[in-house]
Amino acid sequence: MLVGLGGDARVGLDVCGEGLDHTCAAYSPTLPRFDVRLRGVRPVIDSASAAGRLAALIEQANSVVALTGAGISVPSGIPDFRSPGTGLWSKVNPMEVAHIDAFRRDPVSFWSFYGQRFQTLDDKQPNPAHAALVSLERAGLLDAVITQNIDRLHARAGTEKLVEVHGSIAQSVCLVCGVRYELQDVRARLEGDADGVPRCECGKPLKPGVVLFGEYLPAEAIARAQELAAGAELMLCIGSSLEVYPVAGLPETTLAAGGQIAILTQGPTPLDRRAVVRLGGDVVEELEAVLAALGLAGAAAPARVAARRATQTAPPLEP
Repeated sequence: MLVGLGGDARVGLDVCGEGLDHTCAAYSPTLPRFDVRLRGVRPVIDSASAAGRLAALIEQANSVVALTGAGISVPSGIPDFRSPGTGLWSKVNPMEVAHIDAFRRDPVSFWSFYGQRFQTLDDKQPNPAHAALVSLERAGLLDAVITQNIDRLHARAGTEKLVEVHGSIAQSVCLVCGVRYELQDVRARLEGDADGVPRCECGKPLKPGVVLFGEYLPAEAIARAQELAAGAELMLCIGSSLEVYPVAGLPETTLAAGGQIAILTQGPTPLDRRAVVRLGGDVVEELEAVLAALGLAGAAAPARVAARRATQTAPPLEP
């Protein structure tokens, strides 16, 4: 069964612009906790204050989930999709190179683009923003990461509970016989084919294991993402424009269930005014500031993680 969020579960275009860089939060200095009643207030605050407030929210929440987009991988040297002049879709028409119909119509041209895409991603490494989420997970402060990214950098960084709603480049599949091939094998077949098209043993072109425009999201992945969003007391929206549906509906699911969202991204999003904390600086710097506020940065981090785990696993006291 195909599962959608608020309508068609096929991937749409991200048309969000860039240019907004601000930090907002709903906060009262007289309250020990954030108060959802103050969400209509959006004072601009400095990043250091916001990082501390976000750290407090993370510690107070019983369930925290991260939703990440292309912006978290930009520090690794992977362009996002929308930035003028540097964004991937500013250079090519996605309908011509990244649509399922383009793959079926002209696999040679399709793989001319995706072969370069694979090469672009091949030597990239996880950055400190990916590592920050791993630190939160290991400290018991992050339940899972839902990502729109196909680059596998979260997995390589060490994230254990990961939902890749747009698939990944780790495998490619034959749409005729269903056989899956690992990335290393796909590269070899790509280089060994006269037309530059990796082919199955049956001779048909392989399709990357990513969700192309015009395709439905994997039912199991989006169902799990919905479950996590509905159960989250706090969702961290990191490096995403929150414009690409159905994934952009996940923060709304959290809000509808009574949870809160925090947004960490450099561009504007449709949900900025509904976020309890809004950070618009460099994603690495913002997340490292949050870790520092939580005591999870530097030499003190291992002891802090061990202390949290001991607290979480300690047996109940006898009456």
